[in-house]
Amino acid sequence: MPRPDFLTGGEPARLIPVTPDSAREQKSVSVLLAGLRSVLELRQSLLKSLGVRVGTSATLEAWIEPVFLNEDKKAVRNKDRPDGLLILRTGRREWRALIEAKVGNDTIGEEQVSRYLQQAKNHKLDAVITITNQFAALPTHHPVKLPKNATKSVALFHWSWAFIRTQCQLLLKNDGVEDEDQVFILSEILRYLESDRSGISHFDQMNAEWKDVANKVKSNAPLAKTSDEVQNTIAAWHQEQRDLCLIMSRLTGSDVSLKLKNDHRLDPAKRLKDDADAFCKAPALNCTLHIINAAADLEVTADLQRRMIYCSMRLAAPKDKQSTKARVNWLLRQLKKTEPAGFFIRATRPGKAETTYQALKDLRDSPELLESDTSNTAATTLEVVYEVDLAGKFSGRKVFVEELEKAVPHFYQEAGQLLKAWTPPPPKISRSETDLARIFHRSPASLADCAGYRHYRSFSAAID
Repeated sequence: MPRPDFLTGGEPARLIPVTPDSAREQKSVSVLLAGLRSVLELRQSLLKSLGVRVGTSATLEAWIEPVFLNEDKKAVRNKDRPDGLLILRTGRREWRALIEAKVGNDTIGEEQVSRYLQQAKNHKLDAVITITNQFAALPTHHPVKLPKNATKSVALFHWSWAFIRTQCQLLLKNDGVEDEDQVFILSEILRYLESDRSGISHFDQMNAEWKDVANKVKSNAPLAKTSDEVQNTIAAWHQEQRDLCLIMSRLTGSDVSLKLKNDHRLDPAKRLKDDADAFCKAPALNCTLHIINAAADLEVTADLQRRMIYCSMRLAAPKDKQSTKARVNWLLRQLKKTEPAGFFIRATRPGKAETTYQALKDLRDSPELLESDTSNTAATTLEVVYEVDLAGKFSGRKVFVEELEKAVPHFYQEAGQLLKAWTPPPPKISRSETDLARIFHRSPASLADCAGYRHYRSFSAAID
């Protein structure tokens, strides 16, 4: 592969790089970029997350440690030499992105990102992509805060290594790669990414201030929404939300995404600010996971005051059943295989009518327990809730994340995947003679003379 004219240095990305074992960063970038070149579906999947469409006729070049024309090699090496370069060619059009990656606990700072953006601008590149173990809700949500005008002419994206690993797993699990040789290549890439030697990790503990924040909430001490402890707690929670999506994606073999408001999806700084404000007013951490084809969104809450984790899914009660008891029985039939420990059902009624809440194990014997003593109105919403009481363990940085990442899959496996939303039954054609006479605009006595009626009767008899 000939080197582009605007580069004076750089090597093609290799699937099997010849580098020292200590050069994990260089090796990981080379394996990934070579994988993008080799596996069509992988580059389609990853670049689609950036809004870049990859057609089957497009070609991709991948280079590691590129040196641009008119740049002093020594100066670049001593300062900021990018890890890679992608060049996507579609006909006469080119899309080019500079790659900077870190492994292990290494992160990229604001100053370094700013220099890469300037370098990309100088060489008329379209984007800068950073890859680290830091999480982001979306590739457009960068973990490094920059002024808005910094990305005016060059787009800035971020992939976490865990996100990349999950995309590989989904492609393999769902038979998303057609060519058998490319399946083998993708399997080898995934094997490398899952190895401890790669330096790729997942989010496994909350921020350093987590214990202090949890204890302050427990003692009703005030929290400042602009303080480092609150800002870092919310930032860590945002990372954990993304990790939950990746975990559930891997377990279900489908794309599990974070449900965000439009303004939060477009502006991560506003999302952080609003969530910090909400947290100080009501000290609980919340997120909503959207699972394709699930009966409802999966809602997760970590309540710092009660030191509890809640997972839940909410269904509209069936309207063809009149009493709360009958509606609850409809839900209980769906949960007959659920291990009841920790599971509850909440029945909600319109307006200010009483909400009732009972353990699943008790409702199996007595579904009438969800009836209200103060209202005759039937429940309109039924919510399945799973509770985990962490007590003193809640403030543990690692324990909290471990318990949360056990609770969410457990809830979905035991209950969420069993739930089906109620749908109204299809309308039926009336068979009463009076109704049929009205439909065919005849008197009951003259129905036998109507051709449409005779066809209807013949059709009904054939079905029966």
